[in-house]
Amino acid sequence: MIFKYFTRKDWAYVALCTACIVFQVYLDLKIPEYMNDITYAIQTGGGSDLVAEKGYEMAACALLSLAAAVSAGFFAARFSASYVRTLRLRMFARVQKLSSQDMSEISAASLVTRSTNDPYQLQNFFGRSLQIIIKSPVLATWAILKISGGSWEWTAITAAGVLVITCTIAVVMWSVMGFIKKVQWLKDDVNREVRENLLGSKVIRAYNAEDYRERRFDEASDALLQNSVHLFGRMAPLSGVSNMVINLMTIGIYWTGALMISDVSDPDSRFRLFSDMVVFSSYALQIMTAFMMMIGIIRGFPGAKVAYGRITEVIERGISVPEGGFSGETPLKGEIEFRNVTFTYPGRTSPALEDVSFKITEGQTLAVLGSTGSGKSTLLRLILRQYDPDSGQVLVDGKDVKEYTRKALYSRIGYVPQTPVIFTGSVEYNVNYGETSSSRDMDDVMRALRIAQAEDFVSRLPEGTDTVLSQYGRNVSGGQKQRIAIARAICKDPEAVILDDSFSALDFKTDKALRRAMAESMAGTTKVIVAQRVGTVMDADLILVLDQGKVVGAGTHEELMRSCRPYIDTAKAQLEARRCRPEAPAGPRWRSPRAFGGPSPRYCATSGSTDGT
Repeated sequence: MIFKYFTRKDWAYVALCTACIVFQVYLDLKIPEYMNDITYAIQTGGGSDLVAEKGYEMAACALLSLAAAVSAGFFAARFSASYVRTLRLRMFARVQKLSSQDMSEISAASLVTRSTNDPYQLQNFFGRSLQIIIKSPVLATWAILKISGGSWEWTAITAAGVLVITCTIAVVMWSVMGFIKKVQWLKDDVNREVRENLLGSKVIRAYNAEDYRERRFDEASDALLQNSVHLFGRMAPLSGVSNMVINLMTIGIYWTGALMISDVSDPDSRFRLFSDMVVFSSYALQIMTAFMMMIGIIRGFPGAKVAYGRITEVIERGISVPEGGFSGETPLKGEIEFRNVTFTYPGRTSPALEDVSFKITEGQTLAVLGSTGSGKSTLLRLILRQYDPDSGQVLVDGKDVKEYTRKALYSRIGYVPQTPVIFTGSVEYNVNYGETSSSRDMDDVMRALRIAQAEDFVSRLPEGTDTVLSQYGRNVSGGQKQRIAIARAICKDPEAVILDDSFSALDFKTDKALRRAMAESMAGTTKVIVAQRVGTVMDADLILVLDQGKVVGAGTHEELMRSCRPYIDTAKAQLEARRCRPEAPAGPRWRSPRAFGGPSPRYCATSGSTDGT
């Protein structure tokens, strides 16, 4: 129900709008009575004073009616803005709580449309139609009561006109609902094409795919156009039929009135009958006007109904990963454990993770290695409880993640996603981010930037930490974005830091320096690192090697180099690739590292050495 989301303020606006409209209708329906009195006075020679008096009263009614209409419009506009704001805020709050599964089912393009176009369409509808929604039934009912004592012939003509218009409206509404729904989904398609074109503009140009993208956008736009043409084509007869019915009804009333007047011989009765006919015609026109106004609502109602349904679908959507109720302290800090965890993505048949078990304690480092699609990021998503496992348990600080409130779980964890997220704002804003930002100062920001190896490049920015980063961080490089995202997680000072392939855009030297700084400055912080490079993870306390969702190796670097063939092959392949790098200087042959566990390998040359990390 639409009233479900009304606030007290919304009810107040509707009540005030209704009061103004009822007063307006009362005044509008008084005007035909004054017309009747003036007409009768003129025909019977009642005097100019009476005509002037009734004229002044009629003018006062018209002015008061105008004031009431303006006031009703003001309250209707306030209501529409307030109500849609409530819906928009509720939807935004619900989107914040949706899991990754929920987000993927709705799609980002659809959420953009539901957050922008749908609320606008709903606000536009209420702003234009609330007065009509209230006024039409009030006006029609009151006018019908006014003419109920009139001639049955005139009443029958008016009833026939109302019946024709009602049937026309019902048929048109039934025929256009499907098109309205389709229009909204086609708008999602257009938004998706625009979004992909904007986000992927560099790739599109690099592959000379502009023409292809234009064709795709043209196809989406054409589909929207064709559906809109069919929609408005089916709604077109409404105005024509309504105007025709009103004209025929007016002709019918005056024609039957003329016949009735011709059958009366008494002049005074003729004058009275003529006045009644004029008044009845005015009231009948008011009734038809009410239905004509309803046609304006009908044009916007299907779209508003679909928009409201799409908005409330998000607001009332059940969350696939419901929150727990625990938000207190735990005796353990920074401990993460998987117990026989198996998970399959919705719609998939094979599990993304199968029977995974491990445990790390406070200050330890877990590294996850594996080929693309092996389940590395999935493992992190389960820690963050973006999904729930099919079986087994995921525990943080000795407690199942299902028991935590979302806020309590995320307050313990600093997360750096695979694709770094940069918000529009200063460097300081991006690093000192989140609800606890007010408790941190610039020293905390600089410490985080220092550990993330971002202090140097930030200091060279035009305004340092006050430099504004553009949307998606387009004015910094990929590696700089990653370091700012890492600094954001560090600045939070969490119990555990989760890094999802967050060193991929860093050069070897920065990678090594960052890991060393984290080990020295965050010794008590648990670290979970997903990486592609063996050199990034070789110092970890526990390395998991995943293959098609299964753990094929677990242990330290030295242990895996003796027992895990996939890890050995990966390490040798990466070592060979680094040995053959073109920037290696000429000189003595490559010096082998100490069983991959010693210092990072270096090139040796007679003139000096170059750091190979």
